[in-house]
Amino acid sequence: MKRSARPVRLAILLLAGLGLSACATPPAATRAEAPARPAWALVIHGGAGVMDRETMGPETEASYRAAMQAALARGRAVLDTGGTSLEAVIAVVRGLEDDPRFNAGKGAVFTADGRNELDAAIMDGATLKAGAVAGITGTKNPITLARAVMEKSPHVMLIGAGAEKFGQQAGVEQADAAWFFTERRWQSLKKTLKEKGLPVPARPAGVGPEPVPLAAADMPFEDRKYGTVGVVALDNAGHVAAGTSTGGTTAKLWGRVGDVPIIGAGTYANDKSCAVSATGTGEYFIRLGVARAICDLVELKGMSLQQAADEVIQARLTALGGDGGIVAVTPDGQVAWSFNTSGMYRARQVAGGEPLVGIFKGEP
Repeated sequence: MKRSARPVRLAILLLAGLGLSACATPPAATRAEAPARPAWALVIHGGAGVMDRETMGPETEASYRAAMQAALARGRAVLDTGGTSLEAVIAVVRGLEDDPRFNAGKGAVFTADGRNELDAAIMDGATLKAGAVAGITGTKNPITLARAVMEKSPHVMLIGAGAEKFGQQAGVEQADAAWFFTERRWQSLKKTLKEKGLPVPARPAGVGPEPVPLAAADMPFEDRKYGTVGVVALDNAGHVAAGTSTGGTTAKLWGRVGDVPIIGAGTYANDKSCAVSATGTGEYFIRLGVARAICDLVELKGMSLQQAADEVIQARLTALGGDGGIVAVTPDGQVAWSFNTSGMYRARQVAGGEPLVGIFKGEP
């Protein structure tokens, strides 16, 4: 029995009425084409605070710009060769922890008791696994210990002596007090304690006597910046990760811990939204849950990464009276930073693009 052609003719007429042919694809103008995701992306910070060219000086400015370029190079070397975002985070943060210019690891600020107490955290956006440590005094690279907590323990956060013991059992490299010591940070501690009318503790063992006279490089300075270091990364597989490390605040008391090791406050990563690393007055970042708040705005409100970052930093944090900034990246390759201070050491690069380094507000 011959099949009627009427249904076919009706379909063709309907398509013609819509301005389409039976075999045509929609015109290019009607197709929403998402921009191609870069193979990888990397965003780094080295602390935010009061920074201006006049007081910083050209040599110091050039030194910090070179340090941020070197940090980008370490992360780029991992991501360009197919390494994971987690590996890139570790490579970048370890290097910054070993750089005495930054308040993390070697060169960290001193507590009122004359110790370096270090905090760090890392998070894998693919698995939501995280590791954090606080009050660390004998681990050379706290970010490595944070990773060990994530990968070799059933816990998310370990603190103080227990964290140190775990690190020793896990084979994490240790260091004595002399490794973290820098004369300039020590002189800053002395200056701060004298201003507060507090006693100055004995110099740490193994660092030798105080030089007399002090060299210009050892003179105390007004520490009006937050030297926390951090990085967020996107790898070739589309996974994001975040890591942050800090020495806290000069002359801190009572075992104070800031936002860095608090997952969701100073550090957060999720492949469904974004990865964020923060720097600033930690108490405010904890109260606002800054890192997680930015990612929630991206995932639940559909905001662009930059819009979400500015909403939390420029609006919410500023309204609460807090100061600082963040760096962030999404799984689709958006990168952003936002800060409400006069400066933030920062750098970013995406695959195929040029590196971008900034310090002061108003730079790209």
